[in-house]
Amino acid sequence: MNQMQNMTQVAQKVGEQLQQKGYLLVTAESCTGGLIGAVCTEVAGSSAWFYGGVISYANEAKMQGLAVKEETLAVFGAVSEQTVREMCAGALHLGGNVSVAVSGVAGPTGGSAEKPVGCVYIGWQIAGQEAKVVRHQFLGGRQEVREATVLAALEGVAEVLEKA
Repeated sequence: MNQMQNMTQVAQKVGEQLQQKGYLLVTAESCTGGLIGAVCTEVAGSSAWFYGGVISYANEAKMQGLAVKEETLAVFGAVSEQTVREMCAGALHLGGNVSVAVSGVAGPTGGSAEKPVGCVYIGWQIAGQEAKVVRHQFLGGRQEVREATVLAALEGVAEVLEKA
């Protein structure tokens, strides 16, 4: 099974879980550039459970589209637990009941000793609850990092929904 099929399969499972709970998923994507939304909408009938999302690649887009504070970006950076936490909350203000947010260094450049290429923060939040944010260190080139991020993001949505 190729990676796209694998991601789509997980999205299908997430869709079923969302529908069972009557929830809608909203995304806040940086390093994946809309790939989470693209994978979700590969699933037939996804309009029943996928609300939409924001591709907030630039810091200005994070601030204007998702209400991430300028101070958060200045102090912690775009690739941080704090920024992803605010991205989750900002996405929920758009609509939906469950958000997933990602920000990371997909590469091949842009990494640092503290946040090397492949460093990605992924967050999940159910409306009315605290966000959960996890730091990942993915291996591979730009496409592998982006695909691994999408897979981990969707698997995390499934996990959060199982506990809801």
